[in-house]
Amino acid sequence: MRPPPRKQLGQHFLHDPAVIDQIIREVAPEPRDRIVEIGGGLGALTRPLLEHVEELHVVEIDARLADELEQRARASGGRLVVHHADALKFDFSGLSSGPGTLRVVGNLPYNISTPLLFHLLGHRAAIVDMVIMVQKEVAKRIVSPPGSKDYGRLTVMLSAWMDAETCFDVGPGAFNPPPRVWSTVLHARPRGCARFAIDDQQRFADLVRLAFSMRRKTLRRSLASLLTREQIESAGVDPTARPETLEPAQFAALARLI
Repeated sequence: MRPPPRKQLGQHFLHDPAVIDQIIREVAPEPRDRIVEIGGGLGALTRPLLEHVEELHVVEIDARLADELEQRARASGGRLVVHHADALKFDFSGLSSGPGTLRVVGNLPYNISTPLLFHLLGHRAAIVDMVIMVQKEVAKRIVSPPGSKDYGRLTVMLSAWMDAETCFDVGPGAFNPPPRVWSTVLHARPRGCARFAIDDQQRFADLVRLAFSMRRKTLRRSLASLLTREQIESAGVDPTARPETLEPAQFAALARLI
């Protein structure tokens, strides 16, 4: 008997063969690819991935599922390596064979998708690409342009370091239990260097976080603890503008003035 999904872990097990085939085609795994799957679950993606690669790593937090995957690992003759661990704390860089060599695949749990994306961003030097499924609303935030209602902190932070594109949407019926929302498969590729100059990554991140924590306020008000009106103007930015109207590079220009 298969373990039931755990709501507290945000588990929705993918089971639709057509969707699984689409994801595998998007990944297009090669035998020597260094792939890590986040959340092996019941093995819906693990099985077909293992058919294409010489070695596959899986990170699974649920001990019940990790045990089942371990049984499959023993049967694979060591080709499947199971890590019973929390993906939010996992050292993805430790699995890479060098810079830009690790491929990440997975159906990210809705309840941790945003912090997990930021965690993966911290390991970007090791990652060549990611084919991941997230809630459709999160995907829209990642690829949205300035001025959009979906544009926000996640957009700005990821756009600096990643190129991302949406592949296809997935309906609730592809999962057990069906979620209340649609999902989207994304293909993201970390950049070797930032899209625009960032002098201090922490300062940039702090400014973006502060600006969007008060997204309905003007920059003059939301950034008052960091910058004066004159400093904002000196960066070529309108102090009366709201954060969702700025290009990502403009946040970097403001951060350089702190």
